[in-house]
Amino acid sequence: MQIEVVDGVVRDLQVIGGCNGNLQGIGALVKGMKVEDVIARLKGIRCGFKATSCPDQLATALENMPRE
Repeated sequence: MQIEVVDGVVRDLQVIGGCNGNLQGIGALVKGMKVEDVIARLKGIRCGFKATSCPDQLATALENMPRE
């Protein structure tokens, strides 16, 4: 994942791998959102029987990014 965050707001998201169409949609939806809001909405979403999902991984990545 390549995530651009400026002043606590997601400016761009590029994901390599995963479900391309869904991830493009997620990227479009989270642009302009505050990082905390993205985490709150996406954290804990599961994919089928897996313990995680692409949205959950995005939330985890945002949680682990250094804060400005």
